[in-house]
Amino acid sequence: MIALVELQKSASRLLDELERAIVGKRGALELVLLAVLADGHVLIEDYPGLAKTLIARSFASCCGLKFNRIQFTPDLMPSDITGSSVFNQGTGDFEMRPGPIFANLLLADEINRSPAKTQAALLEGMQERQVTVEGVTQPLPRPFLVLATQNPIEYEGTYPLPEAQLDRFLIRLGVGYPSREEERQLLERRQLRGTDEPDLEQVVDLALLLEMQAALEQVHVDSDIELYMVDLVAATRSHPGIEVGASPRGSLALFKLSRARAALAGRDFVTPEDVKSVAVPALSHRLSLRPELWVQRVDAQDLVAECLATVPTPATRSSAGVEPAARS
Repeated sequence: MIALVELQKSASRLLDELERAIVGKRGALELVLLAVLADGHVLIEDYPGLAKTLIARSFASCCGLKFNRIQFTPDLMPSDITGSSVFNQGTGDFEMRPGPIFANLLLADEINRSPAKTQAALLEGMQERQVTVEGVTQPLPRPFLVLATQNPIEYEGTYPLPEAQLDRFLIRLGVGYPSREEERQLLERRQLRGTDEPDLEQVVDLALLLEMQAALEQVHVDSDIELYMVDLVAATRSHPGIEVGASPRGSLALFKLSRARAALAGRDFVTPEDVKSVAVPALSHRLSLRPELWVQRVDAQDLVAECLATVPTPATRSSAGVEPAARS
């Protein structure tokens, strides 16, 4: 297992390399990296043309991951994802032909364009890291990460993701439009490299990425911080505008992402600021709002922000400027 200081250095180099392809979106890249380090899945919900697919391909390239892409369409079948058994005339037996889900990083592009039966083909893989085809269960490679995309405004011909599947995503985020200067830099870089595709270097390999994921176990979470996470999630269940709040899976998401953020900051302990910084992307997609708020176009992110404002922040030793004692 690598030391946290080595994790921080590798993560910083990785983000720098990714920014060669994705201009001005370090915040979004950091969120995706937090999810990757926490071994979780990512849902990117934003308009077309904002580098969602490029982010997935760039992460795979810089981390040495096997990358597959599935374009979700209304006629996509579950076997198109998982694979199927095919009769081999030479041997006289059925043999398994693996589907594109057998990858380290799977891009599920426009995931909401396929019916629930097809979307459900991902559920076992996302939760159990395995696939069962015709009664035979096969493990998926490690790490196995799903990065899914969907358009937030185009609903014709789409199938809303069921709550059970949304809950499997560790975070949901948007990329957003670049600023005027960032978009100019995008054009300048395209002109200088002379090709559409950016040529990115591999910064970490598969083995190092797995070590970086394991290194998060070195990050300590104080009991006061754990209670703060629990209280935040409980606040979503009692909020008057929320019909169904976050489940304990939301608490685990805060726990994992907060540890990853602390590690990226070079710390072996979690602070309340770590929790606050990941609360919105970790919890907002896990909430079911009351129908009257749909009409008012209230966003779940705003309600999570309200919960953050009402739950008292714990006064820990680290927030008071005193670091926890070193641990062996």
